[in-house]
Amino acid sequence: MFKRLALFLAALTAAPAAALADFPKSWELNLQPPAGPLAEQMVNFHHLLLWIITAIVVFVFALLVWIVVRYNHKSNPVPSTTTHNTLLEVIWTVIPVIILIVVAVPSFKVLFSQGQIPEADMTLKVTGYQWYWGYEYPDAENLAFNAYMIPEKDIDPSKGQKRLLETDNEVVLPIGKVIRLQLTAQDVIHAWTIPAFGVKKDAVPGRLNEAWFKIDKPGVYYGQCSEICGNGHSYMPIKVRAVTEQEFTAWVAQAKTKFSSNNFANPVVVAGK
Repeated sequence: MFKRLALFLAALTAAPAAALADFPKSWELNLQPPAGPLAEQMVNFHHLLLWIITAIVVFVFALLVWIVVRYNHKSNPVPSTTTHNTLLEVIWTVIPVIILIVVAVPSFKVLFSQGQIPEADMTLKVTGYQWYWGYEYPDAENLAFNAYMIPEKDIDPSKGQKRLLETDNEVVLPIGKVIRLQLTAQDVIHAWTIPAFGVKKDAVPGRLNEAWFKIDKPGVYYGQCSEICGNGHSYMPIKVRAVTEQEFTAWVAQAKTKFSSNNFANPVVVAGK
């Protein structure tokens, strides 16, 4: 029992690099390892909160045990009649204020980093549909395509494909570049979310929302729509392949030919089909 508890605590406090993952795994603990500065700030803030909460829980539990042992009827048959203790009241007011300040400062820093979009190297426009995603690259002569989920019956595990996460067309992005994300929707509210990037932003019809991220590590990253958008909500995966700048340039040249006939006459898609 104690061995299992030790393993559990070790997993909770393990460094992100110890469990490299770009998609959720069964029985996985902790957050996905960050692949960019925004996600790294969020993970660090999460770990700070975890230590603070753990310390508070341990302190309160120890205090309760001490009170039960020291002040039960048998050990303390004549209770104190003290009603006020100025020093104690100052302490239990000041300490929570200090804790809130320690939490608030990095929290505001993370929020500011998310909202303050730096000078971007490129733009990716995302449009949410029921139930798939449309992508446009304004800096690449408006290269555009749609990404539909690959049905479960067509998933090939031998190719590393993952159920409910694979799309027929990948979003390809360069590493080391600041990417401005523009989001909108055609029908209802969706949310474009990739945990490894620290991005979760609503796509709202008639409105253009903005966010940003930067990818530090090449690889394949997955996400899903995080706003309940109808019965096909769980069939809106996001797949991003992060590559070097040279590989991205080569992909753009190929994609312009591959998607040159796109006319955005989007078909009606039945959820999961």
